[in-house]
Amino acid sequence: MSERFALCGARIFDGQVWHDDACLVVAYGEIEAILPPESLPADLKRVQAGGSMLAPGFIDLQVNGGGGVMLNDHPDLASIETICAAHVPFGTTALLPTLITDTPEITAAAIEAGRQAAEKQVPGFLGLHLEGPHLSLKRKGAHDPVLIRKMDEADLKALVAAAGIVPVLLTTVAPESVSTAQVETLAKAGVIVSLGHSDTTHATASTYANAGASMVTHLFNAMSPLGSREPGLAGAAIDTGTLFAGLIADGIHVDPATMAIALRAKRGPGKIFLVTDAMATIGTHMSSFTLNDRTIYRREGSLRLGDGTLAGADLDMISAVRFVHHTLGFELDEALRMASAYPAEAVGQSQRLGRLAKGMRANIVALTENLEVASVWIDGVREFRA
Repeated sequence: MSERFALCGARIFDGQVWHDDACLVVAYGEIEAILPPESLPADLKRVQAGGSMLAPGFIDLQVNGGGGVMLNDHPDLASIETICAAHVPFGTTALLPTLITDTPEITAAAIEAGRQAAEKQVPGFLGLHLEGPHLSLKRKGAHDPVLIRKMDEADLKALVAAAGIVPVLLTTVAPESVSTAQVETLAKAGVIVSLGHSDTTHATASTYANAGASMVTHLFNAMSPLGSREPGLAGAAIDTGTLFAGLIADGIHVDPATMAIALRAKRGPGKIFLVTDAMATIGTHMSSFTLNDRTIYRREGSLRLGDGTLAGADLDMISAVRFVHHTLGFELDEALRMASAYPAEAVGQSQRLGRLAKGMRANIVALTENLEVASVWIDGVREFRA
């Protein structure tokens, strides 16, 4: 647990508004207050922020790997620790290690690793995202078609049990492979159900949202598109107020104009938030790696299978924030919320994450004027300094 101190010398974005000429008071892992320097107790330790602005730490709900490791290849505690640590230098203070479609045995091992990570309180570990195997073959993307299957009773029971042993459990499913009754059961058990890798219709997606699905995975990618006569899953994500949606903002997965249109059109209260869909390459110089015994190549800012299919993203969170602000032209406030407040809301963690306010966890990123990461604190402990 961290000590009590005040971060000074930078503008503070608390998740809603900016504070000038103020210090951020941190006490034992939580935010205590935002105060003018002259109001600080004389004996309180003051720390220079080391950047021009302080903001809530980033939250990434789709992280397949990092630091040279893929969770699928090594579904254990050490891999979760490596993945979490690899994303800290890019401003990420909480993430969901993500298991791509795999066997029941690998899935069980990943859940056990998640239990251990929660018990050990691994810095940055928020929970797990199980992306598959209950998806649509037609919209499989880079997922191994041999491993995709419908959800059975054993799968349902395993997910319900897992929800009780990891802090946050998110699963991506397709209506083609799960029933509304199964979604209702999962949602009641506390599992966050996201629709993705699906060729479903707008009407069916709406039915599943009514059953308890609350999210859509990587908007526009591996899903039925927004069309003139059939809005598809993409249209449902934008039009359905209860649905949050992740977005891979690298300019490769989705055209910038399409992103901007969706962001302006999204019906609330559900929001579009940033995800990286990052793979093992983050924090490394790797040029290739394997997933389910298939080689994925790192070329020109993207990750692809040999046939050109996109396979995750070569993206980090601060790069996604810069893209939304610099390329799409949205205000920095909104870009930062897309990386912190909105994903916290999407997984029901807004009472402790995504803002810099009294009682919130002291997960903080210090940024330079050029939006480079200068320092990162997790629960009040500085985990990275540039």
